[in-house]
Amino acid sequence: MIKKPNFQITPLKLAYTALFSALTLVATYSFVINIPSTGGYFNLGEIIIYVSALVFGPFVGGIAGGVGSAISDALVAPQFAPGTLVIKGLEGAIVGFLGKRKLAQITKTKWTVLTATLGVVVGILLAITGSLYLSGNISLYLGIPSPSVPTFSFFVPPELWYLVGVLAAALIIFTCLKIEPQYGWTIISVILGGLVMVTGYFFYEQIILGKTTAIFEIPLNIGQMLIGLVIALPITRFVFRTFPQLKTT
Repeated sequence: MIKKPNFQITPLKLAYTALFSALTLVATYSFVINIPSTGGYFNLGEIIIYVSALVFGPFVGGIAGGVGSAISDALVAPQFAPGTLVIKGLEGAIVGFLGKRKLAQITKTKWTVLTATLGVVVGILLAITGSLYLSGNISLYLGIPSPSVPTFSFFVPPELWYLVGVLAAALIIFTCLKIEPQYGWTIISVILGGLVMVTGYFFYEQIILGKTTAIFEIPLNIGQMLIGLVIALPITRFVFRTFPQLKTT
């Protein structure tokens, strides 16, 4: 059984949509990490998309994700903008739609086991993708517009991602044991939406853009999804604890 939330669009939600669209644009456009090993780049846009979707639902998450990210791509990589509008829009809408629903009639013990298991899986995947694809010599570009030369260049050891994976798993497990066993549903919501982003970009690049190396960007996009998840979850929880009335929006 699923408890259905209120998805009514209000003037306040429209204001939140405009705000988070702008925040998604800024996070995507002004903070870019180039990954030489894949030729791709990493940004913080996923964090804003997940927070907006989980807090305000599918309308805000979908519009903010699609429009904010598409405008960013239109400024730096216009060929991606049409695909991004659809892909990131679906990602935000799915995360918001699922995240605002609550599964009932599932015992606390089952939720605890499920959430703890998800925590271990997320930690392992984060350690693997990070150590293999997000380590080494990294170039960070900060600013609007994005500078042509790196703002910072630094080396990220693979071992750092092992620690990040352990900490991520520990945080999720602690949360489910001590605070909220149903945390697993939020994680599932983000992962399902994130997988739409990962597969969507693969097919868009492979079929529409004819990019034969699209498959090599899948791990990078998975890493971006996982990092977005791990950072967005505590932010979302903090927002709900500070403004509990938002749980019913």
